[in-house]
Amino acid sequence: MSSITAWPPGRPPNLREIHLNAAQRISWQLILAGFVSFAAAPMGNAQTNIVRIDATAPAAPPEPVEAELGSNRNPRGEVIGVNSQYLTRDGKPWLPVMGEFHFSRYPADRWEEEILKMKASGVQIVSTYIIWLHHEQEQGHFDWSGQRDLRRFVELCAKHGMYVYPRIGPWAHAEVRHGGLPDWVLAMGPVRENNAAYLSAVDAFYAQIAMQLKGELWKDGGPVIGIQIENEYRESGKGKGVEHIRTLKQMALKAGFDVPLYTVTGWDGAAIPLDQALPVFGGYPDAPWDGSPYKLSPNEVYAFRFDNRSSGSMGAIGGHGQSAASTYRGTPFLTAEVGDGIEDTYFRRPVITADDVAAIVPVMLGSGVNLLGYYMFHGGRNPDANSITLQESQRTGYPTDVPVKSYDFQAPLGEFGQERASLRKLKLVHYFLADFGSVLAPMPPHRPEALPANPADLSVPRISARTLGNQGFIFFNNHVRGAEMPSLKAFQVELKLPGGTVRIPEQPIALRSDAYGIWPVNLSIGTQTLKWSTAQLFKRMVVGGKTFFFFFAIDGVPAQFAFDKATHLAHLPAGFRQSTTSTSTLLTAAKDVSGSVTLADGTTLVLLSESQAEQVWRGDDDATLLSTATAAYSDHATWTLESLGQPTFRFGLFGAQTMSGKTTHAELAASGESSLFSWFSSAVAPFTSQVQVRPTAPAGQRPPLEFGPSLEWRKNQIPFAPEDKDFATAADWSVKVPALPPVASGVADLFLRIQYRGDAARLYRGTQLLDDSLWNGLPWEVGLRETSTSWPTPALDFNLRILPLPANAPMYLEKHADPTSAVPATLDSVTLVPEYRIDILITPLK
Repeated sequence: MSSITAWPPGRPPNLREIHLNAAQRISWQLILAGFVSFAAAPMGNAQTNIVRIDATAPAAPPEPVEAELGSNRNPRGEVIGVNSQYLTRDGKPWLPVMGEFHFSRYPADRWEEEILKMKASGVQIVSTYIIWLHHEQEQGHFDWSGQRDLRRFVELCAKHGMYVYPRIGPWAHAEVRHGGLPDWVLAMGPVRENNAAYLSAVDAFYAQIAMQLKGELWKDGGPVIGIQIENEYRESGKGKGVEHIRTLKQMALKAGFDVPLYTVTGWDGAAIPLDQALPVFGGYPDAPWDGSPYKLSPNEVYAFRFDNRSSGSMGAIGGHGQSAASTYRGTPFLTAEVGDGIEDTYFRRPVITADDVAAIVPVMLGSGVNLLGYYMFHGGRNPDANSITLQESQRTGYPTDVPVKSYDFQAPLGEFGQERASLRKLKLVHYFLADFGSVLAPMPPHRPEALPANPADLSVPRISARTLGNQGFIFFNNHVRGAEMPSLKAFQVELKLPGGTVRIPEQPIALRSDAYGIWPVNLSIGTQTLKWSTAQLFKRMVVGGKTFFFFFAIDGVPAQFAFDKATHLAHLPAGFRQSTTSTSTLLTAAKDVSGSVTLADGTTLVLLSESQAEQVWRGDDDATLLSTATAAYSDHATWTLESLGQPTFRFGLFGAQTMSGKTTHAELAASGESSLFSWFSSAVAPFTSQVQVRPTAPAGQRPPLEFGPSLEWRKNQIPFAPEDKDFATAADWSVKVPALPPVASGVADLFLRIQYRGDAARLYRGTQLLDDSLWNGLPWEVGLRETSTSWPTPALDFNLRILPLPANAPMYLEKHADPTSAVPATLDSVTLVPEYRIDILITPLK
């Protein structure tokens, strides 16, 4: 972990001083670190960017893992397994998607709909921390009720065919107070080591979790396929390190956790006994725990990992390679914390874009990842805890301050279940893995001839290939958060395979800045072989006995398909051009053209634009729907559509033969057909209402910022987050919301969308803190259904308090144009945005 400046103890930094000659300071830091400049250097030859990859070496066969694992067969005879390279399901390679969702941070009455959203997004495994402090705040008084009801959460996952991966700790981190360890545990003496008093408390906690999961383990027919022990653990010494992890593993077994998989996080030189557990890794698009008040240098999650599984410090530049791949030889490359967002801290407030998130995924897969595990896939809020707060803070001895209530994480599904743009991009890769992960999993990665010198080196194209024999996939990434990537002129990949060299594409193209994606190579398409495609494959489905392969045209990349020269077509739509080279039949789509190509054997290739593909939603039994609304598919062939602020729904059904003529809350009307989709529309009555906002108190004089201690890895002091007493001087507004509509109206929720400026804001109902926000320039959305005691509900009264940001605040606020200036507490707007919902019953074509 790197830090640009180290401030003398007791002297807070002056931001005017910080930003003086900041560019020179950053450049000098990069020179010292051996990095190249952020500015794009000429990439490869001045005329071409030809990337050569030799993939002729035969793949080593998978071997058994060293780790002692548990029962892997369920009563139905289904088997979850693992070897040195990949996971297996019923003996076949398996590359699943895992998404983190903390049940104790979300209302229990909404779990099911959120689980269904995750499933519709292509998540197969729900991972969740069992946060000790949420369940045993007082010694011996366990609470597994309401939104702490682990068993009910697991049962709902099982109901909808989702696997569950509990992370039992005992230390979780999760940006929770003391990492989730209750205060009374800390008072007992040393923790996270083989101290008898601590282990006795852990033993009782494990036993309680085991009771909650009784009958829900894989061997019993339940969905729990593994557990994670501890987290981010790198202690050493007597009774610590691998000795402690071994002790926790034996305690877990004694409690009854007999499962197919046991894992431990592996970054930053973690202590992992490989004969007991498998390592899992991750990486984040930014590092809000860092001590730098500047934009950070390019992050390692955007560069392919051929030698390391992470670069230390969870992806921050400046790690020391503690996670060398050779250290974990004999284990598959599994992840549990690929950052699909980030939790802003008081000191650092990055704003993550959809591309910042989505560009990480082809890099991870191209690096050999065979379990794509996200943190967090779904945000939430900390529950109430009587006299204490449950967030991580410097005042409780942790390195950062996060919001008291909000754990939104800028996740694909936010703290109130709202959809983010990143979800649409990620789910296309998830659908691809559901259909082609078994093909990809056994393929080892191959590096190109030239590699970037380090994550900040922008002078070399970022490419990888995974192949097995002559079949494979190309992974490329020309997006790096915080860096202006150059367009790659005359770009082409030369992939040397056992059967010969394949050039993709046959004629070089210009690869735009910020493009990223996955290209198939020698993919079986019906009775034909697709030699390569510059459109991205994302779905396969069989409807009415016919097979369809779905692709999307990556924005800015010409969509081409190359087949053997002798390939015959049954149908070529308008906008596609067929040509022949010496070795191939090429199909080229005109810009912004979508359509379907039918081969002579009846197999169909469907090409959509990237924006159209992002509207595709997958259900069970190949049910497929196209909509701008958020969709989820449940039992009995029912689609649920949700739309924020838009009461009109238009959607296309692929392969729909019949459907009910009515939805909930609205009439349904046919609105046309295309060659692939039957289109329908529906509308609910719009909800219109005004929020009454009235200023009640101006901001008073704010006390000077207080600073926390310096740390061994972060020498400069950073300011404490404001406390309750600080908000006594905040600017205050009264916010009155009218009576909310009944459920039958088609309104599922109402969101307060608050646009403000300042330092931090809190929303209260009476004296109860409902939600809070650290200002980062994004609108702050608060779901009223979750913060209400009933639904529908009568008129609601809130108080909104905003603290001003002082001048020269020594923090990194990505969207703050002039960090040396003060930002008065300003409320720009408060609007009420309805979330509309309809349910549609369909009968898919068989």
